Amino acid sequence: MKYERLFKGVLCVLFAMPFMACDKVLLEDLEDSQDQVPENAPAFITLEDVAKLLSGLPIGPGQMEEVRDATVSSAGNGYDDEYRMRDLFAAPGSGVGEDGATKAGKYSRPLRDMLREAVMSTKAAAGYEAWLDSLATSDVQIYWPDASGWDGETLPIITFDPGDGSERNEGYALQPDSTVRKVMVDEQMAYDRPVWVINRNSDADYKSIEMRRREDPSWGSGGGGLVVKSKASDFKTLVLRSFKAMRQYDSWFSGGAEFFVKLASVEDFNASTEPELRLYEPAITDFMIVVRRSQVGDELPFNAVLVSDWTEMLTSCAFMITEDDGGTRSTWKCSAVVKWNSKNYGFEVDLPLNSRDDIVWRGSLTRSYVEKYSGRQVRFGDVELVLELI
Repeated sequence: MKYERLFKGVLCVLFAMPFMACDKVLLEDLEDSQDQVPENAPAFITLEDVAKLLSGLPIGPGQMEEVRDATVSSAGNGYDDEYRMRDLFAAPGSGVGEDGATKAGKYSRPLRDMLREAVMSTKAAAGYEAWLDSLATSDVQIYWPDASGWDGETLPIITFDPGDGSERNEGYALQPDSTVRKVMVDEQMAYDRPVWVINRNSDADYKSIEMRRREDPSWGSGGGGLVVKSKASDFKTLVLRSFKAMRQYDSWFSGGAEFFVKLASVEDFNASTEPELRLYEPAITDFMIVVRRSQVGDELPFNAVLVSDWTEMLTSCAFMITEDDGGTRSTWKCSAVVKWNSKNYGFEVDLPLNSRDDIVWRGSLTRSYVEKYSGRQVRFGDVELVLELI
């Protein structure tokens, strides 16, 4: 199967399809509501289409290096091994979390140029260029597991997320003689040789802990050492020392897991009258932890502050861990509790979650529990945490 024939054949099929008929592709994995369709998502792009288009390009070591650079950068910034189409077109070689400065000059033929050159060589170039412009603003991306282990020579197998939870799918193996061979791809193959999975990005709009740490030194460097030094003997800080995911929640085609840790508490509580009591509202800590598939079972150091001022009056916090799967926006109604004048007062709060999220654990985190297990590894559903009062 020659590159040119495959590429033009796919373009002909795409252009022959009525645009409205392709809307079902965009909505196929959105069970809850059309309101969840990304604002700039293209109406006639499928993940399979993108995989076929990329496999129809004469990809060589230069393009492999570009994708490798971007995915390794994303992983270093606390995200998954991913290269967004937004970055591929706007800033070749840049990963999620970078400043957007292009590295195009580093590559003799960036992928974006190869795509546009191929499109402009067709008779219906104008229509196809609109397709590429839509792709450039979509949430589609290349996911390359273990990109840092690339040998510098082997060409990729290009596949796509089938969206049905399958563990195997058809892929297109690029050959040195400029042919393409169809193969079945599973997760083991993705660690034996380069595999590019075309899937959708779900974490780029959130700041990873690594990015937060760079912006705010008080997040610490991870691992040992105090995050915040106390100025008084009764001043304590609740810290998430480490996080360990014991399993994955989705098909490997979707990439790693995005866990969200959410905690509601009443910080710095020192009310002395009932009117003052009514002035307090729970503070919500909400951050994302990306666990790449290769990190499942590993204890990952974080040193993230959950409650900066854990006072003696704080009786319990509302605590929830979810694994992001999208869907319609919802909330968990819960409460944080403080003790005032020998009485417990609850403060109502709504912790955000999505309708298709996996709830790893949620409940009340009491002061006595935190103090008893401070600094010790504790199981919360399918994750193990080390919480510490310092």
